[in-house]
Amino acid sequence: MSRIEREVLEAQEKTKVLGYYRQMLAIRRLEEASAKAFSQGKIGGFLHLYIGQEAVAVGATAALKPEDYVMTSYRDHGLAYAKGMPVRTIMAELFGKETGCSKGLGGSMHFFDAPNNFLGGWGIVGGHLPMAAGVGFASKYRGDGRVILCFFGDGAVSQGATHEALSLAALWKLPVVFICENNLYSMGTPLSRSLSVLDVSQKALAYGMARDRFEGFDVLRVRDRVAEAVKRARYNSEPTLIEILCYRFRGHSMSDPGLYRTKEEIEEFKKRDCLSIARQYLEGWGVEEKEFTDIEEGVRAEVEDAVKFADDSPVLPAERLEEFNYVE
Repeated sequence: MSRIEREVLEAQEKTKVLGYYRQMLAIRRLEEASAKAFSQGKIGGFLHLYIGQEAVAVGATAALKPEDYVMTSYRDHGLAYAKGMPVRTIMAELFGKETGCSKGLGGSMHFFDAPNNFLGGWGIVGGHLPMAAGVGFASKYRGDGRVILCFFGDGAVSQGATHEALSLAALWKLPVVFICENNLYSMGTPLSRSLSVLDVSQKALAYGMARDRFEGFDVLRVRDRVAEAVKRARYNSEPTLIEILCYRFRGHSMSDPGLYRTKEEIEEFKKRDCLSIARQYLEGWGVEEKEFTDIEEGVRAEVEDAVKFADDSPVLPAERLEEFNYVE
């Protein structure tokens, strides 16, 4: 490769990482604004924040084509944004407003965005994995070359539905990439008390399925490793089980003070914050402070606009509820 070719590739990668950095920062600020709104009583129900795990969502979706599918559990805001859902739509749904992605009827745990092929947002632990296998079966049946990424937490690993989905995906060779976001705690229970084998990726061995396991703090590592599994699914119609080790800086939900973790543990993981790692890449490529400041200001304005939009949006009128429960 010539020097010019290397410089072109480096410039292209720099542009991509700038985009990833902005996406991750937007998710971080979105979640912080959501936490504030929840404390003000503007968001009801449960609220599970993605702070600390942003590189997983942004890196994994960067390995996809727009027509590919994503499905996840109830910690879904970050993945919805990474798949293309606007911040306004996200915040309006959190506020229970008609302008939200589910017209305010789903709330935090039940995001859905068909135009961007984001298929939820599911509240039952492990319950969405068989549905992901079904989506993969449909893609294979149609021969459309689409892949589905199915995200779930380490708490879903021991659910029966999880293993049924893995078994069928391997047996029928479905284009599904199962991604376990292992943030080390099932609600407040550490892995050592919930799993007999701490390496979740080894579950793939029982089904003859490809597997991978790595830390998810570097957005480029996530993108490149997930891309390998996506390629396997798209061109060989073979599933993969990936375990991505990550960490949430806040509790399981807003009702969880996280007292089962020490301050020292949290601070140690903050040293591997995905935003800091991406920023180091960019600084090495000559990105100056002003550009970071401009990104921060742009994200701040975007999130503030979304909060105002959600505040000003109407609630779905009660007389329209039947539209979403019954069909002629």
